[in-house]
Amino acid sequence: MYLSAAEIAVRVHELGAAIATDYRGREPVLVASLKSSTVFLADLSRALPILHTIDVIEMAAYGDGRSGGVRLLKDLDVQIEDRDVLLVEDVVDTGLTLAFLTRTFAKRNPASIAAVTLLDRPYRRLVENLGLRYVGFTVPDELFAGYGLGLEEQWRALPDLHTVPAEALPEAATDAA
Repeated sequence: MYLSAAEIAVRVHELGAAIATDYRGREPVLVASLKSSTVFLADLSRALPILHTIDVIEMAAYGDGRSGGVRLLKDLDVQIEDRDVLLVEDVVDTGLTLAFLTRTFAKRNPASIAAVTLLDRPYRRLVENLGLRYVGFTVPDELFAGYGLGLEEQWRALPDLHTVPAEALPEAATDAA
């Protein structure tokens, strides 16, 4: 186990308190991508003692999966013009996806756009100035499962966060790494 459910819960409550302080008197829209960010989104929403709205998007990579090409499969249901948008991410590493979302939603004239992530890998950044305001944990370059993160749609329901050993990866995943 890398992080226990209790360790994650403490940090999510700390993030919720920081966000509540920064957004006091406002009603941010929390936007998470399906599927891996939904557990974090739910816990963060419960940790926020301020009014807020939640929405989800769904994205898909295109090309070879490494180039950062992303397209929206499911867009927002709520309007974000003149609203504070907080992008809720499971993992931020290269920053390509977060940069895509920020550019896409900035065209809709929100009052502000910022991001919160459960896991951060800043040493893998290809994009700077992401607006990543809140970070749960800075983690090593490992594959994680549990707490919403899955591998081939398995292990998402584990309450703790685990590293996945290379020998447990399917051959196709290790070839791509």
